Amino acid sequence: MIRLIYNLFWPIGLLFFLPGYFRKMIRRGGYREKFGQRLGIYDRELRARLSERKSTWLHAVSVGEVNVALRLARALRALEPDLRCALTTTTTTGFALARKNAPPWIEVMYTPLDYWPIMRRAFSVIRAARIILVEAEVWPNLAAEAHARRIPLALANARLSPRSERRYRRFRFFVAPTFRLLDLVCVPEREDADRWAALDVPPDRIHVTGSIKYDPEVQGERQAVAASLRDALPVRAPDSLILFGGSTHRGEEEILASVFLRLRQQFPSLRLFIAPRHVERLREIRAELKLLPLRVALASETVAGHEFNDADCVLLDTTGELERWYSVATVVFVGKSLTTHGGQNPVEPILAGKPVVFGPHMENFAALAKSLVAKKGAIQIHDADSLERAVAALLRDSEACQRLVENAREVLSAHQGATARAAKLIADFQVR
Repeated sequence: MIRLIYNLFWPIGLLFFLPGYFRKMIRRGGYREKFGQRLGIYDRELRARLSERKSTWLHAVSVGEVNVALRLARALRALEPDLRCALTTTTTTGFALARKNAPPWIEVMYTPLDYWPIMRRAFSVIRAARIILVEAEVWPNLAAEAHARRIPLALANARLSPRSERRYRRFRFFVAPTFRLLDLVCVPEREDADRWAALDVPPDRIHVTGSIKYDPEVQGERQAVAASLRDALPVRAPDSLILFGGSTHRGEEEILASVFLRLRQQFPSLRLFIAPRHVERLREIRAELKLLPLRVALASETVAGHEFNDADCVLLDTTGELERWYSVATVVFVGKSLTTHGGQNPVEPILAGKPVVFGPHMENFAALAKSLVAKKGAIQIHDADSLERAVAALLRDSEACQRLVENAREVLSAHQGATARAAKLIADFQVR
């Protein structure tokens, strides 16, 4: 009955959200490519490739989840050498990243909309042997169709924040039947397990594996890649100090620029790198920075052979390359933590060997942020003035930077092997 109500109201909801959905797609660009896949319409070549054999279907919303899905797929491939995967993603940025980094045995596609005729068409083409949803991305028709076809359904890296749990509890009557269809739920922390159990997921299906995002086992590989990429980046001055704003949100770029201008009076070689969370905001950011005495360059100018030695500030206008750019940083500020709520993932700069500073709003990574601060693995600031003081102290003391990184990696060590543990559970589980 609940699913019937959901499908009856789905077209109305789509019409309500469609204008905003299309505006976002147009801003981010690339929305026309493969648009039919969102409606369960696939070209002949893709249908032929998928018909050859059954695939493991991984679903990841955007860039962060795509990275998790790719790591998990590689761990599964180590257990099952003949593994073939279909990776679906919702955003154009996630699609571009997946297509760039996925190996040939992973077919990259757009996620079909969760309307029953569309989802049934998608199931008939993808021919899933099992389905792995990354994080809390559970859709009613997808889950019901998997259950009806007796396809094992797993949730990987299923982090559930207190805020999300409260929201789900409010609509528990509607969401609990879908959550009960999950055959396996791999969660990062014990607190996540308790929250999923409170939403009617049977406790025997929930396993604490650690976070794939925080898994430091890929650290050696990342550092090797980062080192090779760092040599290719157009930052030549060996004595350059770089304040790096990662995944910034509205308001944070202007604060970083003001802090940078004050700090440069003490540190003449200091430069500012900013990677906005949403690249479509570049025009707005450049307009803000033009009001300040800054010489601004774009990262894409490297294509033309330009170097950034004359630029005060570099804006990253590419998607999916933040991890490699962290290698040039001296100190990293984690965005979405100062002027807005939620926080971005601090793990990538930590694994790149960089000291991390973030603001008071790290709700999306509350447990990790609390552990990092408690064990002196990160510095939490509260405003622009405390940000300036923290960055200045780190720029003066390279040993303090190194201690911060070492302490942070010690915090992450609790998640070591998370990817392998989740892959083993997924490889072994059967539909109930």
